[in-house]
Amino acid sequence: MVKGSFDHVRTWVFDLDNTLYPPGARLFDQIEVRMTRYVMESLGVERAEADRLRKHYWATYGTTLAGLMREHGVDPGPYLTSVHDIDFSVLEADAELAARIGALPGRRIVYTNGSAPYAARVLEARGLAGRFDAVYGVEHAGFLPKPEQAAFEAVFATDGTDPRAAAMFEDDIRNLAAPHAMGMRTVLVGPVAQAAAHVHHHTDDLAGFLGRVV
Repeated sequence: MVKGSFDHVRTWVFDLDNTLYPPGARLFDQIEVRMTRYVMESLGVERAEADRLRKHYWATYGTTLAGLMREHGVDPGPYLTSVHDIDFSVLEADAELAARIGALPGRRIVYTNGSAPYAARVLEARGLAGRFDAVYGVEHAGFLPKPEQAAFEAVFATDGTDPRAAAMFEDDIRNLAAPHAMGMRTVLVGPVAQAAAHVHHHTDDLAGFLGRVV
């Protein structure tokens, strides 16, 4: 049941990629190509090895960047600028989603493992600019990525968020474990429902789901 489950929520936290835009936009496909290229150039490896490392670091550390930083001391600034230099024209504005988010009572924030400048460009392309009170990127967590709980704690401390009065919307089921442990209401966003004790709700229609919340 959705109605009534969010009455206590005062802060609405949204992931960005494949959450505030549909996976069909395939925006991350562009980013992955640039990630692989960056790994090739920074580590001096061939494409196949770079692809393997990118996937390995994502599975092990939560992001490719985290693996590059921990195992190779890569500077995060140039990396984030390079991998997010992509074409945003594939995104379409979503007036219904904008209205639903704008109608949510309380504080609304974006928290992504990407950078805040990148998130701002995505929100602009989706017609969601101005709908959020704050946008936080991995840099606001000291480059510590989700799903690590310390990353959430850092961002929420900066924002003043009380997790017990907050909800988290995410497409990556791994990234809902820490919010659940912190007392948040959790929503998995995506085409496939995955059963897990740390997931309270699932939806493949974020705008429609938010319409049932308020």
